[in-house]
Amino acid sequence: MGFIDILKDKARSSMKTIVLPETEDMRTLEATDKILKEGFAKVILVGNVEAVQAKAAEGGFDIAGAEIVDPATSPKTAAYIDKFVELRSKKGMTPEKAEEILLNQYLYYGVMMVKMGDADGMVSGACHSTADTLRPCLQILKTKPGTKLVSAFFLIIVPDCEYGANGAFVFADSGLVQDPNPEELAAIAASSAESFKLLVGEEPIVAMLSHSTKGSAKHALVDKVVEATNIAKAENPDLKLDGEFQLDAAIVPSVGASKAPGSPVAGKANVLVFPNLDAGNIGYKLAQRLGKAEAYGPVTQGIAAPVNDLSRGCSADDIVGVVAITSVQCQAADK
Repeated sequence: MGFIDILKDKARSSMKTIVLPETEDMRTLEATDKILKEGFAKVILVGNVEAVQAKAAEGGFDIAGAEIVDPATSPKTAAYIDKFVELRSKKGMTPEKAEEILLNQYLYYGVMMVKMGDADGMVSGACHSTADTLRPCLQILKTKPGTKLVSAFFLIIVPDCEYGANGAFVFADSGLVQDPNPEELAAIAASSAESFKLLVGEEPIVAMLSHSTKGSAKHALVDKVVEATNIAKAENPDLKLDGEFQLDAAIVPSVGASKAPGSPVAGKANVLVFPNLDAGNIGYKLAQRLGKAEAYGPVTQGIAAPVNDLSRGCSADDIVGVVAITSVQCQAADK
């Protein structure tokens, strides 16, 4: 059984409702067909009912089991408008502007469905940028209590791999925070460890990555990672976390033993924290394209409710996988 299949089984144990607002994209409708056939989540599609059904029929997809909500006719839209105005009144939101946004920007409508408890989570980004996906989340849902910042990771599953957790890794931040300072990098590490534990079900072993291993290079960029490592250790004393490491020292046991003898993390890491978004984004795409890894995300962490982004190059199967991940996050949010 594949890793995502395990998550689907977990999702089936307590079915959650996930809203997919990008009904103009055929991949969304194909993914909906697959999700419903596999029966691991309930799906809400946002859009004109006739138009969505016609597009699905054009692609040969069966979406009969999904709920289609049209903002223009839904009896709940008025309450969403009122709540949106309440949440954004200090930013100058008016009822007229709120109505215009919610009737025409389905991502905002989907987030309002989550805010109002009519959906448990949302997946978007197949045809919208990360900024477009996360903007309504930060405006409406805000950050999770106790979380210092919202960040993003990719769940990477490398086939036939002896490293990490049988080839399973979290790569962070690979989708959102461009140049985290030491405090932010430490927060990303803590959130990523929590996400790894939730999704993979094994102990997170966190490596703070750099072009240096334990002082092998001197540079301000190395100093940032060293400081972040010290902060993360102080704030999370029970977490297996260490750095700074080059990638091979982090995941290859023989290299780790040579370059960082005595480290509880070297050669064993399954959560890889990159020093900036350049490194994290390049890293996950190298693993995906050259290592033939499955890459799911960017999965967000730190938002008050589970809303996840997609790469605009995603496939329908990628959407299915992220919906499974989101469903498991929704289950955890209930506890």
